Amino acid sequence: MSPLVAAIEAKSPSTVTVTNTESHQDKVSAVIITYNEELNIRRTLSRLYWCDEIVILDSYSSDKTVDICHEFGCKVFYRSFDGYGTQKREAVARASNDWVLVIDADEVLSDGLISEIQETLKKKTEKAAFSIPMNLVFLDREFTRGKESHRYYIRLFNKKKGGFTADKVHEGIEVEGGIGKFNSTIKHYSYTSLHQCLEKCNKYSTLSADMAFKKGKNKAVPVLLLSLPFNFIKYFLLDRNFMNGLKGFYWSVFSTYYHFAKYVKLNELNAAAKVA
Repeated sequence: MSPLVAAIEAKSPSTVTVTNTESHQDKVSAVIITYNEELNIRRTLSRLYWCDEIVILDSYSSDKTVDICHEFGCKVFYRSFDGYGTQKREAVARASNDWVLVIDADEVLSDGLISEIQETLKKKTEKAAFSIPMNLVFLDREFTRGKESHRYYIRLFNKKKGGFTADKVHEGIEVEGGIGKFNSTIKHYSYTSLHQCLEKCNKYSTLSADMAFKKGKNKAVPVLLLSLPFNFIKYFLLDRNFMNGLKGFYWSVFSTYYHFAKYVKLNELNAAAKVA
């Protein structure tokens, strides 16, 4: 049993079931960037007992995030946040192993997914990366229908064959080689309150507007006005979030607001640049 498994078993005996892994399985480093995630991180870490190490890159949290990470035997590093892409690049660089599982502090692996990953890595796969289906959990409701369910994202990859883009927000993983798919899911506990949802919308819209501004983009007034009905119809009807009940309606409204706020902030940046 690895020291990491022993640490997690000792701290979370009621929630963690340790399975034996064969010595020839490729080693995996789990990588997470954090900032004030004490409400989420324990749930996430408890599902990483099978990894050979857990690397945390923290942006100087002021809550108990780091203390909880130390309980689970994580390797904790610090770096000031300057964008999601660059932050995750640095976190991956800290990983000791070639195979890297990069998840967010509010993402939780299912039992089936853990088994799929372990079995695949025992076979010495030639794939460069694997995409994993994710279900959104919004205000304690898991979206099992519509576009927010079973959306595939690359989360496991060989860092010798690729890495993260440097985008401040909506960063992605680019690899050279084949990309496989797993069937079992990750649950994404994205928002636990309406207050948190508004805070994240404000943060992400600011980062997105700044990125668009640096690319020389702008939004005409008609586009700005039409963005409200267009995006709501897209999220609620076309993406079938009406199938997720009242919470699906909430999600559609906040997603629409995010785009509207991003466009307004972008135009504000362009207006300020003209005056300067």
